[in-house]
Amino acid sequence: MQILTINRNDAGQRLDKFLSKAVKGLPTSMMYKYIRLKKIKVNRARTEPGYMLAEGDEIQLFIRDEFFASPSDDTDALFRIEPKLEIVYEDENILLLNKRPGVLVHEDVSGGENTLILHVQAYLAQKGEYTPRAEQSFAPALCNRIDRNTGGIVIAAKNADALREMNEKIRNDEVQKFYFCAVHGKMPKREDTLFGYLKKNSADNLVSVIDEEKPGWKKIITKYRVLAEAKGLSLLEVELVTGRTHQIRAHMAHIGHPLLGDGKYGVNRKDRERGYKFQALYAYRLAFRFSSPDGALGYLKGKQFTIPQDRVWFLREFGL
Repeated sequence: MQILTINRNDAGQRLDKFLSKAVKGLPTSMMYKYIRLKKIKVNRARTEPGYMLAEGDEIQLFIRDEFFASPSDDTDALFRIEPKLEIVYEDENILLLNKRPGVLVHEDVSGGENTLILHVQAYLAQKGEYTPRAEQSFAPALCNRIDRNTGGIVIAAKNADALREMNEKIRNDEVQKFYFCAVHGKMPKREDTLFGYLKKNSADNLVSVIDEEKPGWKKIITKYRVLAEAKGLSLLEVELVTGRTHQIRAHMAHIGHPLLGDGKYGVNRKDRERGYKFQALYAYRLAFRFSSPDGALGYLKGKQFTIPQDRVWFLREFGL
């Protein structure tokens, strides 16, 4: 028998979710079978897969030792990395980071260590704020994602409470994101709210946008206002009312104004000849419009954070 004691970062999640992370060698089907047969108990009593764990709970596992993975080398890897982060804001719960274009947020199929999340974890491990071997089910994580070739503010949570609460705020549209983008052509209006419907094709990682509603297509809302015009380009500030995959890039291309440097939704051969290998899109401002000051992150209510304009590479096209 082995006993796992629930710590602060483990608490607040379902038993089955916890076990899938803490006992990685245990197949999911066997986990549910062992819970049903009382070979997995909580506080020495019969339990259910959906039991919500509380700090101090003890899980008794009457299962073979082979299901428990041996200690990983995560700690060694995290101390081998030299963290390279542009920190916009930091407190005991979260980090706000300026992700540069070209940086992956998470590991892709090619593997490697040059990802934003690994640098975050290395930074916190080397500060003594994260010890992988002391955690059973939690690792610092990103709350939002930005495409590899897009830059801007990314939120990282240092603990499980912050991760759960920030993810809930994002789901409830209480975190507003504002972008700079440069598009080809002159916009028909100085400011407007665009509506459409989007569908993702996962096979080629592309989305399509249409104007009329169809089953299976998700509604999108994109607000923009024109800030400047130069060299056949328009500089826009865009607010995402809905946050779908490639929404800004696809929506702007759909109305005939693809982003400067965008190879997926625009023809960018001439853009590349001018030296633009990334799409001109930057998540430069984040506003925490929380409905309540309660909770672990309530102190962030009403705050907003901005990346300086000199960090946004394509603003030079407009003399900014």
